Amino acid sequence: MLSQSAEYLLRVVGFLACAGDKPATTEQIAAATLVPPGYLAKLLQGLVRAGMVDSRRGLHGGFVLLRSPHELSVYDVISVAGPLQRIRSCPLGLESHKTRLCPLHRRLDQVMARAEEAFRSWTIAELIEGTAQSRPFRSPQTAALRKARSRRPRRRGAS
Repeated sequence: MLSQSAEYLLRVVGFLACAGDKPATTEQIAAATLVPPGYLAKLLQGLVRAGMVDSRRGLHGGFVLLRSPHELSVYDVISVAGPLQRIRSCPLGLESHKTRLCPLHRRLDQVMARAEEAFRSWTIAELIEGTAQSRPFRSPQTAALRKARSRRPRRRGAS
């Protein structure tokens, strides 16, 4: 239902919301959210253009969330990837359904309308509530350790 971009955006914003006022680098965000670094840059640009995220330069720079997670809805975030697709005309292109959706597509569109309503009512704060205990994001240190371990040659045991 949600695009991969929308899923990634929610992960990134959730991570930044958990970080508070502490700037996070693209490397930290990518490691914690498992968003590919090249694609992450594109997503962060979209979030900056939307006024949700700010980038700070310098030694202690990085990205920070500009809006409170209590004010930012899930819909706001996923809209950065593009509008939710609603069914306005028959996806099958049937002439008889041109002016009016068939029962199947009308119902599917109603489901999409309810999903949109839910996304507008949920805040990022509600999504990250209790994340300190459940650790939804990988810590950058853990990711770095895994990467370093994977580079080391394995020792062969004596038989």
